[in-house]
Amino acid sequence: MNIILLGFLALIALGLVVGLASVLTRKGNDDDVVVPASGDCYSCNGDDPTCEQVCMMEAATKPIEYYDDEELDRFIGRASEDYTSEEAEEFMDVMQTMHPDEVKDWNRSLILRGINVPNQIKDDLIAMIQD
Repeated sequence: MNIILLGFLALIALGLVVGLASVLTRKGNDDDVVVPASGDCYSCNGDDPTCEQVCMMEAATKPIEYYDDEELDRFIGRASEDYTSEEAEEFMDVMQTMHPDEVKDWNRSLILRGINVPNQIKDDLIAMIQD
């Protein structure tokens, strides 16, 4: 009976020592504090899908930015595969007139406006975004 009682007391003493050590080591350590990442959506490079998602959600709360492409609004809701070559050329003309750094934001603008990019220019669009 004494052995069981001593074992129980030793277990309690060990628990107290571990608890005390835990409290003392946590006192100076602020690792549990979550600090939001600084930066803006221009720092998203495609490696972190969360960054892209957060930026898209942020962009959805702001007014939609147009890139002198209001004429493309007539394509709202059209499927990517339903564009003629002439219509795809309109998208290409707009894309080629902008600075390469603007292409990603232009694509985001099209998405927010409900405009699907024609399949004919998607490869060029992706290439410009990745450059």
